[in-house]
Amino acid sequence: MSKKVLLNSKEIEIILHRLACQLIENHNDFSETVLIGLQPRGSFLAERLGKILSQIYLIKDINIGFLDITFYRDDFRRREEPLEATNTQINFLIENKNVVLIDDVLFSGRSVRAALTAIQSYGRPKNIELLVLIDRRFSRHLPIQPTYKGKQVDAINEEKVIVNWKELHTKDIIYIDNK
Repeated sequence: MSKKVLLNSKEIEIILHRLACQLIENHNDFSETVLIGLQPRGSFLAERLGKILSQIYLIKDINIGFLDITFYRDDFRRREEPLEATNTQINFLIENKNVVLIDDVLFSGRSVRAALTAIQSYGRPKNIELLVLIDRRFSRHLPIQPTYKGKQVDAINEEKVIVNWKELHTKDIIYIDNK
């Protein structure tokens, strides 16, 4: 098994600032926009972007939520081991708002499809966009593309993109793992 570093912590930080600036360009003061991190891994990215937007770019009152998609997945009953649900935390209305769904890696598109179904339980957004840190563009099973992407990766199917967040690991780093 060999791991190749795709992005180090400094490169990740630069990408996060670029993504934050792109969000500001499109959403201005965020009064009509909410950020929703897909549980579990998109929540770290959503929190990190929220901090950058509020602390560095001084955007006030950003609504950040976390969406659990476990029971909306199309492979929910097809796995041998039971899936473990996490908490959905959406403490604001999404009705007629611009929703930015946030996840760490876009692979097949199935998680995003599940999120699109799950978000309907909370209202009808005006618009939905997708922000991902890593876009594995040649791996799609569904016609889903990100609105915002940190880095595009041409990894073959046997390769796995591993995102380590400092909140869970010792530092931020992204690998491509060749099993």
